[in-house]
Amino acid sequence: MSSRNAFIEESIYNYLLENSLRELPVLKKLREETQKMPLGRMQISPDQGQLMAMLVRLILPKKIVEVGTFTGYSSLVMALALPENGKVFACDISEKYTRKALSFWKEAGVADKIELRLGHASESLDKMLNEGLSETVDMAFIDADKENYKIYYEKCLELLRPGGLILIDNVLWYGRPADPDASDADTVAIREFNKFVYRDSRVDISLLSVGDGLTLARKL
Repeated sequence: MSSRNAFIEESIYNYLLENSLRELPVLKKLREETQKMPLGRMQISPDQGQLMAMLVRLILPKKIVEVGTFTGYSSLVMALALPENGKVFACDISEKYTRKALSFWKEAGVADKIELRLGHASESLDKMLNEGLSETVDMAFIDADKENYKIYYEKCLELLRPGGLILIDNVLWYGRPADPDASDADTVAIREFNKFVYRDSRVDISLLSVGDGLTLARKL
């Protein structure tokens, strides 16, 4: 839930973008349209998107699960980097916001690589498990309601093959988890989730200060 990195000075962040961001026109168009929306801040930052695309190209996944799609920037950036036989299973509860996602997936020519699953994410993930997809997914991206992060993480971990990668967004949550006086529900949920993943011996981890904080967890 951050359209830019808030942890470095704006001038440095702008320099970073000017000297590294290679954003396709369709991605820029989607990002700019989303930023005009009331909840536009929910979109990932473009530099985070570029990092995710590089990870996709390194892993060469056949199956990616996304929990929280919004207007489709993250699913689009991953789908564009997928090999021809790759697919993103995009889980979201909002038909309203995903209508924009569907139109941009089609415009970018990757609609056939993305399967939208509307409904509560935990139910969508359970359905995937019941379909026999356990330990067949190569990569997952979690960017949804914070109080259910642990639920999504556990289900994604079950879907993930050994050596697969989970990306979890907003783990720095504007810096609030580091503030002991911050006690709103989302902050507490993120703080407790970060501690849980840190102690989870089932994964290797790295927490990056990209966007609003991004944890990479590799299933052992």
